[in-house]
Amino acid sequence: MQTSSQIQNSPIPVTVFTGFLGAGKTSIILSLLPRVPKGYKLCLLKNEFGDVKVDSSLAQGSDLAVQEMLNGCLCCVLVGQMKLALMELKDKYNPDRIIIETSGSAFPAPIAWQIREMKNEGFTLDSIITVVDCINFRGYEDTSYTAKMQAQYTDIILLNKHELVSEHELDIVIDHINDLNTDTPKIKCEGKNGVSPDLIFGIDTKLFDLAAKSSELIDPRIENHHQNEIDLIQVIMTRQSYSLISPYTKKHFETFLESLSNNDIYRLKGFIWLTQEHNKEEISQLYIVNHAFGRYTLTPIQRSLNNSDDELILIKITIMGIDLRMHLQQIKAGLCINDEQITLHLAHKS
Repeated sequence: MQTSSQIQNSPIPVTVFTGFLGAGKTSIILSLLPRVPKGYKLCLLKNEFGDVKVDSSLAQGSDLAVQEMLNGCLCCVLVGQMKLALMELKDKYNPDRIIIETSGSAFPAPIAWQIREMKNEGFTLDSIITVVDCINFRGYEDTSYTAKMQAQYTDIILLNKHELVSEHELDIVIDHINDLNTDTPKIKCEGKNGVSPDLIFGIDTKLFDLAAKSSELIDPRIENHHQNEIDLIQVIMTRQSYSLISPYTKKHFETFLESLSNNDIYRLKGFIWLTQEHNKEEISQLYIVNHAFGRYTLTPIQRSLNNSDDELILIKITIMGIDLRMHLQQIKAGLCINDEQITLHLAHKS
């Protein structure tokens, strides 16, 4: 693994991480940082629904430079903007490698072709990596065309959270994946240690050659696919609009998270201020919340959000899943919000 100081004129390799909502892409990417050689510069271009820059906050303090593209999908809505973002990362950081983390419902082909078209600008597509959530794959495989596409068109499939299922259940998951893609290597992640960069860097993929761009790989379901599969709820509450006497307690919010449906609510992420008692005093703390299929983490951060408008934010959360209209009342009651503080985007299912 050579650094940019060793190879001045080589193209920058780009590794694309795909995987359905909540598969664990970000955690695996962050786990790579301590495992690359000292001085090896990584940049992350992160794509996400909503307008919540969670991952920039998680990566702060590390050596990873993060740029997030929000409110759209790289493979359709944000086509073209990715090229500008890659050029900006190259000019600003001159990295040894750029990792692109797609949204959970992104098709890999259009993203790969955009990178291939940037050969003369100094970029090369190295590999497409798909992260599979072994706990939940069989559930969303039946409902998401995108999840199937991600498993079919990839260089390596990472089996994440495999240690949390039985050997029998893992065998069933692998059988389902093999029905979609028999030949692609399947690698078990090492728990919180993720995966060795030696296994996923330097692949020099042959997938999605530009000559195949007009082939039958183009599927009509790609257009606005993120609007056809996933319901989206965005919650924003400011301190000015907050009507209760005291903010949420950490215990109350954890109870709310534990009450959410594992089947319909795929992902919840964002920021929230919570209070808890410390030395007989109530202390307010800003947390990053990451919730996926019933499992969640609350990560305290010791800084404010990114701009002055966000200083007044009490809650800024994006929720993704299916049939979310049925859960609206539960969400509004659990978060003590009204219709003015919640925006619902329903999927246009055919």
